[in-house]
Amino acid sequence: MNLKDYVIVTGMPGVQKIVATRNNGMLVEDLDTGKVRLAPSRKHQFSPLDSMSMYVTGEEDSIALKEVFQSMLDKLNETPPISPDSPTAELRTYFTAVVPNHDPERVHASDIKKAIRWFTFMNDRGLLTGDPDADEEE
Repeated sequence: MNLKDYVIVTGMPGVQKIVATRNNGMLVEDLDTGKVRLAPSRKHQFSPLDSMSMYVTGEEDSIALKEVFQSMLDKLNETPPISPDSPTAELRTYFTAVVPNHDPERVHASDIKKAIRWFTFMNDRGLLTGDPDADEEE
């Protein structure tokens, strides 16, 4: 699963694909329309999906978002994603089923909602593959 080409841009809906970077911003492609536009760094903030992680309990402090997505993808048939607008208790129950070692004190309901939204957005467009080591081969 390769998330390095995808970014969340404030003020733009969904996940955007990075086309190119410039000194004054980033060229991003809307995954629905295919339209490429400049997102100026003065107006927008950029959050690459590849650099995001979620808190877990245990020896490691966090796991990469791609590992969370891989777990959601692996358990897609037995535990399909719920609506991000579900009550907090249902969100927590779902997330505990797919990422059992997440830290419930530091992973908030808003974090779970974002993860579900981004996963659903990318999975519906066929951008998530079942190969967890796909990005390491490049």
